[in-house]
Amino acid sequence: MKLTAEAAGTFAIAPTPFHDDGRIDDGSIDRLAQFYGEVGCDGVTVLGILGEAPKLDSAEAEAVAKHFIKSAGKLQVIVGVSAPGFAAMRQLARASMDAGAAGVMIAPPPHLRTDEQITTYFRQAVEAIGADVPWVLQDYPLTLSVVMTPKVIRQIVTENPSCVMLKHEDWPGLEKISTLRGFQKDGSLAPLSILTGNGGLFLDFEMERGADGAMTGYCFPDMLVDVVKLSKAGQRDLAHNLFDAHLPLIRYEQQPGVGLSVRKYVLTKRGILSSPAQRKPGAALSATAREEVDYLLSRLARTDERAHLERRANAAE
Repeated sequence: MKLTAEAAGTFAIAPTPFHDDGRIDDGSIDRLAQFYGEVGCDGVTVLGILGEAPKLDSAEAEAVAKHFIKSAGKLQVIVGVSAPGFAAMRQLARASMDAGAAGVMIAPPPHLRTDEQITTYFRQAVEAIGADVPWVLQDYPLTLSVVMTPKVIRQIVTENPSCVMLKHEDWPGLEKISTLRGFQKDGSLAPLSILTGNGGLFLDFEMERGADGAMTGYCFPDMLVDVVKLSKAGQRDLAHNLFDAHLPLIRYEQQPGVGLSVRKYVLTKRGILSSPAQRKPGAALSATAREEVDYLLSRLARTDERAHLERRANAAE
């Protein structure tokens, strides 16, 4: 099923699993896909910024996308196709859609500065991949250094009806969500799904501002699922209580250059990845950092049973 502006819920951002020697770990891809489905995710996004896509050649990227699509079952799969040139973007987008992807995600290249440059780029990107391919606009100025105002986002969506979702990762960004929803109320913006990222750091209030859900890679996507559902059910205090319990680990995972290492370390402890390895060049957690993460997990386990990872490991043995 193709992605539409009605998409909502939790779309996990999947890390790309590697063996210690740098080979792609197909078995861990299968476990990730199964895990995301079991915990209630509505979809999964692969080859995102933290999916280490630039470390893959074109054949590997296509293989990873196809493997996730095959393993995802009923989950909608979005494939990140951002690339320096449109030829590579077109190839991966068409191959992914032919394999059954729900849509693709496109981020602006860092050199874009003016509003005209930004809107022109996305018009050309849509021409490259085809107007029949539904796509997600990634708005992540902290990493990509491209600032898109609500008016620019409105223009992109208006000019390109195949843009059905915004991956909102501006920071601070709560007012941007309110502004975009205001555009929709006055009829100047078409229906648009808004899923939020930033590791879930602001998910509690993003939901209250009108987000449709989360699209991020926090190492407990099951928590994201629960917060989204509680928020939509109007159970504000329960949503905030659960979110607050996870906030120290979310904050730790948010460190630039460290977040993916933390995420893969915890997912390995959860028995989903076979290794926390990143493909070189890549970082690894120091012994001190691992101890700090373990301490945060032990504190989290006081309020969320899912963080009892040592207990789970012992039970599995």
